[in-house]
Amino acid sequence: MPPRPDAPAAPAAERPRVPRFTRAEHRVHRATAALMAVCVLTAGCLYLPFLAELVGRRALMVTVHEWSGLLLPVPLLLGLGSRALRTDLTRLNRYGPHDRQWLRAALRRRGGRPAGKFNAGQKLYAAWIAGAVLVMLGTGLLMWFTSLAPLVWRTGATFVHDWLALAVVLVIAGHVWKAFGDPESRRGLRTGSVDAQWARREHPLWEHEDDTR
Repeated sequence: MPPRPDAPAAPAAERPRVPRFTRAEHRVHRATAALMAVCVLTAGCLYLPFLAELVGRRALMVTVHEWSGLLLPVPLLLGLGSRALRTDLTRLNRYGPHDRQWLRAALRRRGGRPAGKFNAGQKLYAAWIAGAVLVMLGTGLLMWFTSLAPLVWRTGATFVHDWLALAVVLVIAGHVWKAFGDPESRRGLRTGSVDAQWARREHPLWEHEDDTR
């Protein structure tokens, strides 16, 4: 029997929940975030004078930065053994008319933003950060192994690496800010499930997507 219109809403803890992420996906996200944080912090210690003076040990910071950057793709590569992760990667790389509608509504700050398990903003963020990591990895290797390319290439690699690093920091800051504005989304990544009402409101097309887990 459906609840009466004047009946009080059920406490959040008693509402039905739906599975969103597996433990493997949680671990991949956490490991990737940790490595990215190390990259950003060590980069700050290398480029910002007040942090460099505070921390010192520049050679150690360089080594940690290089190896954390080199290891950055490893969690995702290991996670490909998870069928659930592969399914979600397919979702992230699949765009449809509803994604264009979501972007138009988001840019105009209006409602009516249809989304599957991942909205268009999350898809664009995932694609951008994946591309940025590959470019950072390539330019970083040119800077690390100086015999790989002539000086002019290494100079260009340094320019791209530094400015792209700044863009990455800004984009990640926006990602974190959006995450803090959506507690249920964070809870879903942490616990693996989300409130069913939240899922229907924020991702109304999710239940119609193929789930091949």
